[in-house]
Amino acid sequence: MLVIEQLPVLSDNYVYLVHEPDAGLTAVVDPAVTAPVLAALEGRGWRLTHILNTHHHHDHVGGNLELKAATGCTIVGPRADRGRIPGIEVELGDGDIFRFGGSTAIVYDVPGHTSGHIAYHFARDHALFCGDTLFALGCGRMFEGTPPQMWHSLERLRELPDDTLIYCAHEYTQSNGRFALSVEPGNAALQARMREVDVRRRDGLPTVPSTIGEERATNPFLRPESAELQQSLAVVGQPLHEIFGATRARKDDFR
Repeated sequence: MLVIEQLPVLSDNYVYLVHEPDAGLTAVVDPAVTAPVLAALEGRGWRLTHILNTHHHHDHVGGNLELKAATGCTIVGPRADRGRIPGIEVELGDGDIFRFGGSTAIVYDVPGHTSGHIAYHFARDHALFCGDTLFALGCGRMFEGTPPQMWHSLERLRELPDDTLIYCAHEYTQSNGRFALSVEPGNAALQARMREVDVRRRDGLPTVPSTIGEERATNPFLRPESAELQQSLAVVGQPLHEIFGATRARKDDFR
C-alpha cells in the first residue's frame, strides 16, 4: 500500500508525498514550493522520482522546476494543459493509467476549475488526488469552465466508492462548512460533521482527507438532488447542473 504524507504549505495548501515502498518510488502531488518537500524527503529518507500535477495554477506547480533540478524526477501532468505545466514530460488524459510501482492510478479529466484539470484515483489504495476540483465540503471556483462542465466532473467523482479518501489541495473545510449550513441547515450529518471540523481546527489539526461517503452526505456541491438545498436556492426541480451552478454562484458571493 502507498504511504501518504501530508505537508501543509503556504497559508492553506496541502502538498502530498506518495511513497511506494516496494519499488522505492516517491511522488509529490502539486508542489507549490520546494523547501518543505525536500526537507520532508530528507527526513523520511525517500528519493523523489515523480511530480504529479493536477492543474497549472502556480500554487500547484511552483516547485516543479526546482525539484526537477534538485532530484531529476519526472514531471507528470494533464495533456490538455501541457503548455502551462512547467517541465511536463509525461502527459496524461481521461482514462489513462499511471503505473507507480505496484500501484496504479486511473486519470480523470475533471475540467471546470481550469480547462485542463485532471485527478488521479489510486483505487487499490482508496486515494483520490483531485487538486482543486473537489474540496472537503466544497469545490473549486470555475475560473475556466462552465457549470455543466464542473457538475459533470463532480458527478464522476461522487460515483467513486464511499471509502475513497479525498486528498484535496486546500484546508478550506471550516469556511466551506459555514456555507453548507447556510443552504442546507437541516442536514443532521452536516451539523455533526461541522462540530467535528470546528474541534479539529481549534486544536490545529487538518480536516483533510475526508471520504467520498462523507462528501456525498454533507457537501452541497454533490447534493443538487436535496430538496432543502433546492428550496434554499429557489431552484426546485431544475436540471442538476443548473442547481449546481446556482449553488456555486451563491458560494461565490458568500461572506
